[in-house]
Amino acid sequence: MENLKNIQPREDFNWEEFEAGGAKVTVSRQEQEAAYDKTLNTIKEKEVVMGTVTAINKREVVINVGYKSEGVVPATEFRYNPDLKVGEEVEVYIENQEDKKGQLVLSHRKARAARSWERVNEALEKDEIVKGYVKCRTKGGMIVDVFGIEAFLPGSQIDVRPIRDYDAFVDKTMEFKIVKINQEYKNVVVSHKILIEAELEQQKKEIIGKLEKGQVLEGVVKNITTYGVFIDLGGVDGLIHITDLSWGRVAHPEEIVQLDQKINVVILDFDEDRKRIALGLKQLMPHPWDALDSELKVGDKVKGRVVVMADYGAFVEIATGVEGLIHVSEMSW
Repeated sequence: MENLKNIQPREDFNWEEFEAGGAKVTVSRQEQEAAYDKTLNTIKEKEVVMGTVTAINKREVVINVGYKSEGVVPATEFRYNPDLKVGEEVEVYIENQEDKKGQLVLSHRKARAARSWERVNEALEKDEIVKGYVKCRTKGGMIVDVFGIEAFLPGSQIDVRPIRDYDAFVDKTMEFKIVKINQEYKNVVVSHKILIEAELEQQKKEIIGKLEKGQVLEGVVKNITTYGVFIDLGGVDGLIHITDLSWGRVAHPEEIVQLDQKINVVILDFDEDRKRIALGLKQLMPHPWDALDSELKVGDKVKGRVVVMADYGAFVEIATGVEGLIHVSEMSW
């Protein structure tokens, strides 16, 4: 009310004529439109400008660039950025100032592509972490949208662990580092594994610094080879040699463990400089000699399984991990 008291009536305004419906407007419609247009941003078609997100739904993102009408961008163009929020500023490409519906036609994808090559090179030079959208699988890896460019993510650069289900990464937004650019063929190679390795390197130092021989830890079977099993101890790997899996003979480690299985292991030895950790599994089990019948004596008859044949005789397993030799001279009269 205080503000209304300070308003002074215009002396040149004809109130009688206004009440009779005959007041004349001294400013033409064209002049009014021109004055309104001056308050808006001047935009040109085929240029990249900054806009503010005013609304988001499953199909569209509404963006205000300061023009007389807001523009609409398909939501699919923001798949790489699932955290997009109202009020956030984004780059858009002016495709058309007015379509048949009088709507401003914008494209975020084209705006990204217009500056994408410059950004990719800058990210490589500065060793930056970038966000990318995994579009699909391809031979040997995945195709990732980075700044609107289709980059290649080799299968070996997805994770530190072997990948058994590539499809699980499709339609995901992840962080990457650009590791290689072919300027001639405009090829870009990215890696997610390199980010994990940087984190694990610090974790390894902390974990190895706390290790002690004889310590029992829980780990996950990461990889199985013919000579042993690699165990993930939560950021650092250790190896159970095939001879330390069981007190008995093992033809292949798959007889004892399976991939992704959680097991307890004991630390037998470790090299802090070389980051090598020797683990044991059989050491957590009772020694087979302790499990033998305490009343077993020389002259008793027992049954056993032939496990090895040699020129000089045969090795027979009479209990898990307990073998005896039948010398060739003792096989037959």
